[in-house]
Amino acid sequence: MANTVIQTTMEEIKKMKQHYQPYLSEKTPPGSVFFAKKNSCVITAYKSGKVLFQGARNEEEASQWGKPASKQAKHSSSPKVSGNPLPDNISSLSIIGSDEVGKGDYFGPLIVVAAYVKSDQIPLVKELGVKDSKDLTDPQIVKIAKDLLTFLPYSLLKLDNPKYNKLQASGMTQGKMTAILHNQVHHYLLEKILPEKPDAILVDQFAQAPVYYKHLKGQKVIQKERVYFSTKAEGIHLAVAAASIIARYAFIRAFEGLSKQAGFTIPKGAGAKVDHAAARLIQEKGIHALNKFTKLHFANTEKAKKLARM
Repeated sequence: MANTVIQTTMEEIKKMKQHYQPYLSEKTPPGSVFFAKKNSCVITAYKSGKVLFQGARNEEEASQWGKPASKQAKHSSSPKVSGNPLPDNISSLSIIGSDEVGKGDYFGPLIVVAAYVKSDQIPLVKELGVKDSKDLTDPQIVKIAKDLLTFLPYSLLKLDNPKYNKLQASGMTQGKMTAILHNQVHHYLLEKILPEKPDAILVDQFAQAPVYYKHLKGQKVIQKERVYFSTKAEGIHLAVAAASIIARYAFIRAFEGLSKQAGFTIPKGAGAKVDHAAARLIQEKGIHALNKFTKLHFANTEKAKKLARM
């Protein structure tokens, strides 16, 4: 069986586990962190930091996370850039940054946001507390986002669960949905800020540039001019961090709405609490309610059905 191996960090493996949540198997090989099967590609992550991709499209799947172990740089924890090399002064430029939230959450929508931070706004944005959203609590995100929304140009697209499930059932992958949404928010924001033009567009890399553009084949408008891709982009330019905060604020609001509709608090993530919440939803509102609230292809659906004794 054809295979590709990459060497990475445990931090990155945790992100990968969340990304592959819909495809995880309960049975894991000895010494592994997780075992997943996405379409015809089998992904096994080990405690040593090695991740093995086997089967069809193994190279393409692995390319989202890094280069094969034999070709990797020594410092795998540093940001990984694909496509054009980043400008040396990118952190001080006027940038449109984009990021997404919701890919690894069973409940709730997929949200993608692009935000425009001009070079002379960087000190203000930093003063407001903008930084990597993973280092912020929900109350902090809400406060900072409300401040940003008063002056920062942005574009937000939300793919609600019924539309997400329809696209997924038609054969569209989550990666393709995400790429299309990024491309669209770039286009909408570029139009919004005319006649201004950003120095660059920076995408928080969820797929390497060739894979990203492959997903966009057939789209009427594809933004390619001065578009850059990097992992850990929130630490490269505050525009990406700002986009992430606005996206997470919208995600929090979406969960508040879902909780109100459900009549109980809807949890984030894709763990055991989520399984029990989904089972409760089935018991109280019927199996068809899952289409409105959840990403049906996640493994949580079958777990919830078992808990609800269906």
